[in-house]
Amino acid sequence: MGKLPVDVEKVLDKYISMLHERLPNSLEGFYLQGSIALDAYVDGSSDIDFIAIINRRLSEREMRVLSEIHRTIANTYPKPEMDGVYLMWADIGKLEAVETNYPFYNGGKLGYGVHYNAISWWILKTNGINILGPEPTSLNFKINTQHLISYVVENMNSYWTGRIQKIELAMEDMPQLLAKEIDDEIEWSVLGLLRQYYTLKEHGIISKLDAGEYALLHLPEEWHPIIQEAIDIRNGAKRESSSSDRERMEAVLRFSKYIIDNCNSSLIPKTKIS
Repeated sequence: MGKLPVDVEKVLDKYISMLHERLPNSLEGFYLQGSIALDAYVDGSSDIDFIAIINRRLSEREMRVLSEIHRTIANTYPKPEMDGVYLMWADIGKLEAVETNYPFYNGGKLGYGVHYNAISWWILKTNGINILGPEPTSLNFKINTQHLISYVVENMNSYWTGRIQKIELAMEDMPQLLAKEIDDEIEWSVLGLLRQYYTLKEHGIISKLDAGEYALLHLPEEWHPIIQEAIDIRNGAKRESSSSDRERMEAVLRFSKYIIDNCNSSLIPKTKIS
């Protein structure tokens, strides 16, 4: 990828400057992954997905300072939002966490947890952008197709299956949802599952938008309307729909079940891992 989007540069310049000032000598590496690294950044929609490398576990006081830094950045630049994790060099490439006290920032809040996975490492190794630190390709960890496929299969049959079941149970509460909440769910579910479909079929990772376009070429036409709607929402070019909100969500449910069933029955057993 060439030059970073201007709004991303502004956020990162301010953030890194504040981090060096408020938490000096702590930041040793800073890498971009996600849509920016995949050259699929969408203004007003994409986040700044990052992996920050720090040289020590942060104390409670330092965590408060870090939270204040993120709060200042979010108040100054509401968009794009930052979304990432703080690790040490020894944590890079780990597929199984031995602890869960890794600081991460997501949804406007700083917390602790495991906020990385095989997809994070795959994108970092193959497409990552270093703002600070060695080139991603030179980092000392390995990630292969086996890791990627295993993670996607498990995630599809746990997180995504569970999410679809929750949506089904909540259908009666549909009238209480705001239009934006429904749009967000359509975009998240349809394009999120299509990224997994692409990974299982092609053994790689692409952006949400690219996964949508790929699906239009490879899936039956009956699914094209809901796929195109998700693409339009992601692009900020939503069109008027003749369907009710309930009908739109029912279409999401049918599509999600189709993708999960299709992957489990057709792609996973035939996956040949290199």
